[in-house]
Amino acid sequence: MAGANTFKLEVITPDRIFYTGEAQMVELTTTEGDVGIYAEHIPMTAIVAPGILTITESKDSVKEASLLEGFIEIMPDQITILAQSCEWPDEIDEKRAQKARERAERRLQHADDRINIARAELALKKSIIRLGLSQSGRKE
Repeated sequence: MAGANTFKLEVITPDRIFYTGEAQMVELTTTEGDVGIYAEHIPMTAIVAPGILTITESKDSVKEASLLEGFIEIMPDQITILAQSCEWPDEIDEKRAQKARERAERRLQHADDRINIARAELALKKSIIRLGLSQSGRKE
């Protein structure tokens, strides 16, 4: 059971249980904008948009991951995120993300009737999120 200032957080993808544990706060992007959620939040659901998932476990422990689309269910003592994909910075293949970015940029630059612009823009956004997180997570 979660403490007074914490809640149980589960992040589930089709491939695995990405994260399960206690958190003080979670921040993510929904289709309505960026949100920060604490324990005892009112119940609600939302559609998750591509962005950075920030998990604050304690004052000294903050984790970040790329979060690519899904749904979030918020209850006062538990949050569940069902996501298409979620990756820690060290799991991101930078070369693959860079190629995806270049491919999306090419599609947008040479768009014609056969190119789905919204899909290319979404692919570009996802690749930028993944690249930014992987580069910020590297040890220099």
